[in-house]
Amino acid sequence: MPSRAYPDRPIVGVGVVVWRGGRVLLVRRGNPPRAGSWSLPGGAQELGETVFEAARREVREETGLEIAVVEVVEVVDSIHRDDAGRVAYHYTLIDLVAVAAGGELAAADDAIDAVWANPDELPRFQLWSETARVIAKSQAVLATVRGTPD
Repeated sequence: MPSRAYPDRPIVGVGVVVWRGGRVLLVRRGNPPRAGSWSLPGGAQELGETVFEAARREVREETGLEIAVVEVVEVVDSIHRDDAGRVAYHYTLIDLVAVAAGGELAAADDAIDAVWANPDELPRFQLWSETARVIAKSQAVLATVRGTPD
């Protein structure tokens, strides 16, 4: 796979807000950008794969969980520049909301840890502000679509 650093165009990625029993799934990233930071499971969409298929694959690879994708929540640009101002990473992230549908939680692939977190615990994970916003928005989207927050 070609390097994702210093791309010649944005890379389409998915982020998945997975809910189970009122708690949200977080993973600790093992690779840049944001290596070591807590985030949503997700990654780059592959050629020939739908966004929903990419979401299911990424969550399975990073956590061992199966999910039922519910809806698109938001589209976010994640652009990281180096000290010279050049674009080092550029992802167009399609964030989805889903519910856990099976499997056992275990960090794998480029996730070095994975946890279920209560919404009131989120500040201690020092999430990117966009991630926190998408998680909050996902609760409203899920309640609208399913009639219940999870």
